[in-house]
This record gives sequence, structure tokens and C-alpha cells, in this order.
Amino acid sequence: MAIIIVFDIPGGTQAQYEQVTNEMTGGRGLVRKRNDWPVPGLISHAAGPSPTGWIVTDVWESEEAFQKFGEKLAPLMRAAGMPMGQPTIYEAFNVVTE
Repeated sequence: MAIIIVFDIPGGTQAQYEQVTNEMTGGRGLVRKRNDWPVPGLISHAAGPSPTGWIVTDVWESEEAFQKFGEKLAPLMRAAGMPMGQPTIYEAFNVVTE
């Protein structure tokens, strides 16, 4: 079952996001394709500024795939000084990919 993940990161910045994604891609910059992700299972990703910091919304094939990604993401966020928090997870009812 697909899930929707929402990271609301008060105090997060674009610079921190860029640092995390650059580390995630081995120095290739922003993530541009699903294959750039360090684990399989990502369906979609969007990120941008919010009124309080930074917001990221992902759709993952399963909670297990997201958990594997989280194991890779958390150390990168800590290294970038990005505020940590618990994402909000929702069950996806409908996912359109094309």
C-alpha cells in the first residue's frame, strides 16, 4: 500500500536541503530522478519553502521502503544541522504517476 509522507521542518532551509540531497546523490547535486534515491520505492518527491521553514512531501510504495530511506536520511539531516522531527504519514487512496 502506498503512503504519503509530509515533513514539515520548522527552521529548515533550502541550503540544508541542498546539502542533504547532494550527500544523498554522492555529490551530484539535487535529486532529479527516482533512481537517484539511495533506496528503491519512491514514487514522487516535492520540496519547497514553507511559512515556517521547509516542507517535503513524498509518496512511497510502502512504509517499509520509507523506513529504509529514513535510515539513510536521518544521519544526513543531522550532519546538515537540519531540524529533525517526525513526519506525518498518511495512507494513499489514489496515486497517479502518468
